[in-house]
Amino acid sequence: MIINKRLLAALGLALFLGSSPLMAQEQPHVFKGARIIPVAGQPIENGVLVVQHGKITAVGTADKVRVPKGSVEFDMTGKVLMPGLVDTHSHLGEGSGGDASAPLHPDVRIIDGINPMSDTFKRALAGGITTVNVMPGSGHLMSGQTVYLKMREGKTVGDMAFCDDVINGICGGMKMANGTNPMKSAPFPGTRAKSAAMVRQMLLEAQQYEAKLKAAKGKADKMPERKPQLEPLVEVLNGKRIVHFHTHRYDDILTALRLQKEFGFKLVLHHVSEAWKAADEIAKAGVPASIITLDSPGGKSEAVDISNTNGAALEKAGVLTAFHTDDGITDSRLFLRGAALGVRAGMSKEKAIEALTIAGAKMLELENRVGSLEKGKDADFVVLNGEPFSVYTRVEQTWVEGQKRFDFSKPEDKAFATGGYNAYDGELHYHAH
Repeated sequence: MIINKRLLAALGLALFLGSSPLMAQEQPHVFKGARIIPVAGQPIENGVLVVQHGKITAVGTADKVRVPKGSVEFDMTGKVLMPGLVDTHSHLGEGSGGDASAPLHPDVRIIDGINPMSDTFKRALAGGITTVNVMPGSGHLMSGQTVYLKMREGKTVGDMAFCDDVINGICGGMKMANGTNPMKSAPFPGTRAKSAAMVRQMLLEAQQYEAKLKAAKGKADKMPERKPQLEPLVEVLNGKRIVHFHTHRYDDILTALRLQKEFGFKLVLHHVSEAWKAADEIAKAGVPASIITLDSPGGKSEAVDISNTNGAALEKAGVLTAFHTDDGITDSRLFLRGAALGVRAGMSKEKAIEALTIAGAKMLELENRVGSLEKGKDADFVVLNGEPFSVYTRVEQTWVEGQKRFDFSKPEDKAFATGGYNAYDGELHYHAH
């Protein structure tokens, strides 16, 4: 008998680790008997999901999906499976952005401030989040470049990023803000009008820089002096980098829409506390909105008119709408509950599910990989013990690219879901079921 030493070594390592990368990637995994919410179509009763090599290879009813030979099968009877959740706005990773030296820092990259070993990512996994847009703060008119991360296991930001080249690639969007956050003493703007003027001036400079680059036609002796501050803004102007715009009040929302119309960049509105006032204007502009829901009053004065009816108002107006956590403003572990509050205030369950999944994926331009359970997409999904918006429902498992990244049945994972003394490194969370 011929023994493959490499295979034996791999199997030995797999048994040592418990959860086998070899099995998850090489052997098909079949999840049977669950109610599957694919988002791409109607819910599937007694559904079957097949994954292999980190991708979905089949999804459908039990009578139509062929189970491959040699599969590892999981009985999901009584469970609900849905796509991994997409959080379009978060501050996981303990990252920091720009400083007080200037109000516009488009050259700052949150990727350079994130701790990839932070326990905050485990909080997201406990909430069913598998894709996240990590932002620098909103205390600047431009606080810098965001990064789109997948909650796969990794020791570096590059291990988690969607882009292949974290040094030279476009790995996220551009965070912008208006309203009270960036309004401070000089050199920051003191008024809303001045805020818009300063943004406009920098975008005009980026247009001029781009014109010089085009005129040089790649000839080294004609290239202008490199401007790291303007390079990402040229990408914004070219539509290669999406602007994620923190805004709350009705008048601030309209200002963001005017700047988008003037310069033609791709825009996603974030927070949009007074979206219920501006839904028609947002719809007319053809701009998506990522919103947040709150279960208690408080916060900044400009969000005094925030309403959990925002989701319903935007849905009625036909606006592509997503939810986000803004973690730590709201807790990633309670992301499903945030959308449930939107449903309670009038949003349809179907659109709320989309707002947790495919809508956010579209806003990050990642819908070809995540946001729904379809053949060929990444095997990112969540196992629930009940319907998504029930107060009795919890996330039982979170899978990322065919790897189980969270399991409530394991005490060490359960601690991240429920809290407890020293559950999170450097944080205190009380145990609460």
